[in-house]
Amino acid sequence: MKYIITEAQYKLLIEQDEILNIHFDIFNNDWNILQKFLERRGNPPYKISGDLDLFESEVESLENLISVGGNLDLEKTLIKSLGNLTSVGGNLYLNGAPIKFLENLISVGGDLILFETQIKSLGNLRSVGGDLDLENTPMSITHTEKDIRDKINVGGDIFL
Repeated sequence: MKYIITEAQYKLLIEQDEILNIHFDIFNNDWNILQKFLERRGNPPYKISGDLDLFESEVESLENLISVGGNLDLEKTLIKSLGNLTSVGGNLYLNGAPIKFLENLISVGGDLILFETQIKSLGNLRSVGGDLDLENTPMSITHTEKDIRDKINVGGDIFL
């Protein structure tokens, strides 16, 4: 199977300093293509400047992804690890996923939706620009809003 991309898309893909910059949105259909491309490049660290939408996909890990400039939709996926992800510029949707830890994630610019996950720790998370939804999670039982606000700067509401 061959994939045809424009010359402009090719140039964007081959731009590389130490972190590979992907300058377009990625959707379910494009994820496997991107992973094959990254594998051929030796799986370098990379960032996506747009949105990453993997809604209901079978992805389990983001591995070397460092940041997403827009929204990151991992709702109802099989995600277990955010890998090296440190920031999401927009909203991060993890509702219904089996994730337990946020690992290296430091900031989310918009809402962080963890509704109906098995999240046990917010790890290194320091800021959420919008709402933080922890309803129907183990953390909703073990933590109070004050506990969370003492550790994380949440710009919106916290739902427990």
